[in-house]
This record gives sequence, C-alpha cells and structure tokens, in this order.
Amino acid sequence: MSEPRYFIKTYGCQMNERDSEIMAGQLEQMGYVASSIDRDADLIVINTCAVRGSAEEHALGYIGQLRQLKQERPEMTLAVAGCMAQEPGTIAWLTRHAPQVDLVFGTHNLHKLPDLLDRVAQSDEMVVDVWKAAGEVVEHLPSRRKDGLKAFVNIIYGCDKFCTYCIVPFTRGRERSREMEPVIQEVRALAQEGYQDVTVLGQNVNSYGHDLDPQHDLADLLVELEQIDGIRWLRYTTSHPRDFSQKLIDTIAASQKITHHVHLPVQAGSDPILKRMNRKYTRDSYLDLIDRVKEKIPDASLTTDIIVGFPGETEEDFEQTLDLVRRVRYDAAFTFTYSPREKTPAARWENRDPVPNQIKKDRLNRLMELQYQISWEANQALVGQTMLVVVEDLSKKNDRVWACRTHTNKVVLVARDPSVNLLDKFVPVKITGAKTFYLTGELAGPALPNMVSRTREAALPMV
Repeated sequence: MSEPRYFIKTYGCQMNERDSEIMAGQLEQMGYVASSIDRDADLIVINTCAVRGSAEEHALGYIGQLRQLKQERPEMTLAVAGCMAQEPGTIAWLTRHAPQVDLVFGTHNLHKLPDLLDRVAQSDEMVVDVWKAAGEVVEHLPSRRKDGLKAFVNIIYGCDKFCTYCIVPFTRGRERSREMEPVIQEVRALAQEGYQDVTVLGQNVNSYGHDLDPQHDLADLLVELEQIDGIRWLRYTTSHPRDFSQKLIDTIAASQKITHHVHLPVQAGSDPILKRMNRKYTRDSYLDLIDRVKEKIPDASLTTDIIVGFPGETEEDFEQTLDLVRRVRYDAAFTFTYSPREKTPAARWENRDPVPNQIKKDRLNRLMELQYQISWEANQALVGQTMLVVVEDLSKKNDRVWACRTHTNKVVLVARDPSVNLLDKFVPVKITGAKTFYLTGELAGPALPNMVSRTREAALPMV
C-alpha cells in the first residue's frame, strides 16, 4: 500500500509559512509524503490568512476550486487552517458554501493535527475545532523545513497592540514569548544542519521577552544567537515602531551578523490617523526613530507598510503621508488600500466615514508613483558597489540568471554560468545596474565556503 500524500497551500506571512512547516513535520511523522500538486494528494491543507481581504478572497477562491476535485475523489481529505478559520462568520460560510471541506481548525491548535485527522476519519460530518484562546507555547514540534540556507524561527506569538484595523489579536491571540534557551537550541541545531540565514519571527517581534521571568528583549536574544557558529545572517520580522528600542539599534549597529534591513511599518503619516489607528506613536516620534536608525546604521535599507484610505482620512492626512515618505526616502514600501476586517473598530467606522473607492485608488497610485521613484534612486546609488549576496534560486523569469539577496534585503540578478552551481552559496557581487525593484550584478570573486555541507536537490537547466 502506497504512502498517503499531502499538499499544503499557504497564504499570508512568514508566520503562516512556519506554521505550514510544522504541519508538514507532523504529517511526515504520521507517514505522509509531500505531493508537488494538489490533484495527487490524499490530504490538502489550506493555511489561510485574514489580515487583508485580498488574501482571504484568494483562499476562498481556491477552496471553491477544490469542490470538483473532491467530487472526483471523495476519499480525499480537505482541511482549512489558519487565521481565517478564527474569523467570525467563517465556519457558517464554509458550512453553507463549501461542504466539501472535512476539517476546520485555527492557529492555536495546529499541534493537534494528528488527533484532528483521526476525528475526521471517524466522522461523516465537517469536523470543526477552533480554539477561542491560545494555550501555553508548545515546544519540540516536528518540522519539515524548506531546502536551502534560509530558516524561520518563531520567538513570540500573538499581538497585544490592538490596532483598530487589525484582526491579528483576535486570530493569533495575546503575546506569548518562547523561553530564550529553546530558541537558542533550535537555531544551534539549524546551524549544525547547514542553515546559515535565520529569521526570527513574531507578529510584533520587538515585544519579545516582556512576558518572561526574568525578562529579556529582542536585543538580548540576537546577541546570544550571534554567538552560534555557522550562522552568517540573522534577520527579524515584523517590527512595531513603538517597541524598536535604542538598545536594539545599537545591537544591530555593533553586530557582524544581524542584517541591515530595517522594516518599520508606519501605516500613515498623519497624527490624527495614527491616533485613530491606535498605533501609539506620533509622526514626530517615528521620524526621530528613523533619524536614530540612519545615524547608527547609515547603510540600512528602510522599508515600511502604508495603508491609504483609512476611514476618515482627508486629503490633508494623505499629503502628510506623502511628505513623510519624501522625508524618510524608503528603499521600498508595501502599500495597500484599507479593507475592513470584521470585529475591528475601523470596520464600524468604514460604514460611517468611508473614503470612496475611487479616491482610495487615486491616492494609492500617487503614493506608488512617489515611492517607485525613490526606490529607483536608492538602487541607482548602489551601482558600482561590491557586496556579499546569498544565491537563493534561479530567476523566475529567466533560468539563465541567479536570483540573489543582499545583506540589506535587495534582490540582485546575476548571469549564470551553467558549469558552476552557486545555489545556496554566499558570493561577492559587483552591482552593475539598478531598476526600481531589483539590482543587476556580476560575480566579483569566488563563493565563500559553506560552514556545513548542505546541498539542495535541484535540477538546474542547461544554458
């Protein structure tokens, strides 16, 4: 009898990607093997995101597409997991519109996946097990990580900020930090396995450790992780400007391993809107933080998230956002029009004080036009520099080109010599050109030797 096969479709952030790795680890411990396509799988898990309406729409669309596959293969198991499962109304919608789904569970009990699948096998109805609150942090779960040099490590779960537009505190729960020692042990094990580029994760990673006894913070943890042999680069995401301390800035500036990419989501440049969003910082305090980062880490790549069209946003408010972007000069910005999330205060305000959709679109276009010009200029300033990059994969558009990433999180495209496999190598590259969203470069020396032998199984095309 052949081994059962699983397929996981993941939407959303790196936290969701990490959750999918943990689910995959549990399934492989149960005897499942991964399938590269959903049609061949005996179990499909849709790991959903509810932060923005677009991610939710994509997930619901995919769930709908699976109805025909389930009719063709009724023995297949379909499971819906993740943040969307914990949104109000999701269970009722799935019951009404997606009866092909066999299992629904949320973010708090993904460690119970084997038990939940046993329940599905014994039931003729949709099994729903969505916890209202998170329990204690569960350590030592099996994991099936992606191949390569990069690895994600959770250090804190949930969020206590309660921004008025955000559903994360309701879907991920309150903040819960992992103890420092299990995190250190996990990263040390990753280094021994050959992972060299590690990202520590949290919905608000800067809050790490405030709930531990004794208390620690992100800077303390990064200092410990930097001592681990085999790790070349340390990253962290996602940051909240309110908790980005001077101690953390100084730690990054003094480090040889913590990358110089600083992502600080501002969301808006107007004090009235920031207050309405419950961001708990002002425009001036944010700009002061940016100035302190630039002073200590002058080569830092600065990126942000911005929402336009928040309920009540006036043209003057939006102009304040444009002015802030001009002053900061971000290397890149993730920009969105506001979309209401059920159960949040802003969703109620959207009914009373909405910004018309056409105005939202116009503001988004104006913001992107400004940011794209600044991004292009920032990249142009790097031409002629030589920097270390990690070779992450082949370019998606051209298999004659390597897609690489810098210490500051910039994408660099480098021509590929088919006689030399640079996949998962750190190599020096001279920047020869710049576009809005990426750089181009040429090799400027041999690859650095890997600290631990780790070869990704990848069939590279001949050029």
